[in-house]
Amino acid sequence: MNLLVVNLVLALLWGTVTNSFAVSNLIFGYVLGFLCLWLVRERFNPQNFHRPARVLRLAGLFVYELVLSGYRVAKDTLSPRMEFRPAIIAFPLELENEVGIMLLANLITLTPGTLSVDVSTDRSTLYIHAMDVDDPDALRADIRNGFERRIREALE
Repeated sequence: MNLLVVNLVLALLWGTVTNSFAVSNLIFGYVLGFLCLWLVRERFNPQNFHRPARVLRLAGLFVYELVLSGYRVAKDTLSPRMEFRPAIIAFPLELENEVGIMLLANLITLTPGTLSVDVSTDRSTLYIHAMDVDDPDALRADIRNGFERRIREALE
């Protein structure tokens, strides 16, 4: 989304607020929107318009993982043969900021079957308990290519 579109949306919002869609009023709204965008130009980063889509992709991935892992946990706990292979794995973090690490730890904890146990003092490793682990490296790759990548994209 570019600034022209944002300015047009602001002009339409002005028309809605003033309850007048006359051409002169929409032009005034466009000029007013331009002035508002100009006033916040230092804080305004056009790339931030992509952030809502990135956050929605992260939320969609979380819902997908939530449903999938909920199904797996329910299937495993309701089966007559409970042959779990629990493990605590060390996950090397590529995320460096506190918000990203906190978000990753919370998303892992909110997903059934996994729990964030601890973060190393140097913030380089996240320790994760998983209920059923066949391959620790596959679990690390899933987290890295899933939650961690989407969090990095959303926080850019």
